[in-house]
Amino acid sequence: MNKKAEELQKQQRIEQDIYRVKLPRGRQSIGILDQRLGASRMKVKCFDGKTRICRIPGRLKRKLWLREGDYILVEPWELGGDDKGDIVFKYRPAQIAWLKQKGHIKAIETVSEF
Repeated sequence: MNKKAEELQKQQRIEQDIYRVKLPRGRQSIGILDQRLGASRMKVKCFDGKTRICRIPGRLKRKLWLREGDYILVEPWELGGDDKGDIVFKYRPAQIAWLKQKGHIKAIETVSEF
């Protein structure tokens, strides 16, 4: 492939990511991965002001690779209280830029914890 074709494909992938951004529904919240604890558990600072111990569900363990500082979508547990939750989705850099541009992440920057 020539260089122009590769750039065009890359641009199409970025645009595809942008219009498929998952937004929080119901009890879900966006958060930043603060610390990896081991055994697929992580400490996440959520934008609703709470710090949760979250895990990666079994169906996503092999597919979802996370690092500290990643933006993720968290779904709190119904029975375990608000202190625990599941990681549902990881945002890519283009999606994070779109969320900031549309104002979904603006509230996070004003929170004193972050």
